[in-house]
Amino acid sequence: MADVVYLHVGAPKTGTTYIQDRLALNRTQLARHDVRYPLGARGDMFHAALDLIERPWGGMLPDAKGEWDALVKRTRRAHGSVVISHEILAGATGEQVERAVASLAPAEIHVVLTVRDIARQVPAEWQERLKHQGRMRYGKFVRRIQKPRSEIGRSFWQVQGVTQVLERWSRQLPPERVHVVTVPQPGAPHGELWRRFCRAIDVDPDWAPLDSVRRNPSIGAPESAMLRQLNDRLRRTRLEHADYRTLVRHLIVHETLATEPVQQRITLPPNHYEWADEIFESWREWIVGSGVAVVGDVEDLRPVRPAPDAIWHDPDRTRPRQVADAALDALVAMIEEAARRDDPDEHLSVRVTKAAKRLRER
Repeated sequence: MADVVYLHVGAPKTGTTYIQDRLALNRTQLARHDVRYPLGARGDMFHAALDLIERPWGGMLPDAKGEWDALVKRTRRAHGSVVISHEILAGATGEQVERAVASLAPAEIHVVLTVRDIARQVPAEWQERLKHQGRMRYGKFVRRIQKPRSEIGRSFWQVQGVTQVLERWSRQLPPERVHVVTVPQPGAPHGELWRRFCRAIDVDPDWAPLDSVRRNPSIGAPESAMLRQLNDRLRRTRLEHADYRTLVRHLIVHETLATEPVQQRITLPPNHYEWADEIFESWREWIVGSGVAVVGDVEDLRPVRPAPDAIWHDPDRTRPRQVADAALDALVAMIEEAARRDDPDEHLSVRVTKAAKRLRER
């Protein structure tokens, strides 16, 4: 059994894709220093995390049954320290946290939470929901999350509420085994988040020299408006979740819309920064008062207000021409995919996956 297990539990949209890919790329080099990242045949830890938190996730839960136990078995076979990482673990309930910690005993458990300021998390979370067939307007989303008892508010704070997540995951651990890694503000040196994460898991960054090029990219206001409207139209169809993932989320969003520089970045509405400052103060008070280990600077979590003359781009009020341009880009990608279909009997998701691979190779 591993001596130490680091549970990196999120939060979503805090550089987790980059961290996980860099861990995976450097598995062999890290193992030479007795640091294991025990991926299974699936190549990531999503299904194991999904099995633990037991969410439907677009019909994927049945396929995840037994994956957490399989991850625990791989961890038990390892020596030295082990890193387990997936951002949806942030949403685990108290009972699920107890199951996770108990299943990994008697290893010394550490919890790591990467944290980003709320002003950047709000638009990022809204966009992520759009990529999962969301249809809610941005303004309504911002208002709803400020009502914690609303359905949207509960689901948002379950994973983005720093104090709530830490309270659940730190209940059985001493403060020195709970690590808060702050995500640097824009302009920080490249790799700073990785170096901070390495300090949290007691790893020399030089042990993992291969850098990651993977990102979970953002799209701009017109592209987001187009995607929201597309989702609204698609709800009238019988498109399967698997086909949506490959056709819309992967091919249209990641491989087409997100490949261009963002011209109109979505930010927090200007009149909500006082609320964001209140969230920061509550986070800072809890983190400092709890005595948990902080890697980075808590001040990185303070929302940065835009310049007084900055133009705010409202994704609910985009110009029709700009939305149409985004829609045409998506249509071109779909036409290219359709033209490359080799076998009319091949399942749609398989065809689109092959098409996406060809687009990446262009």
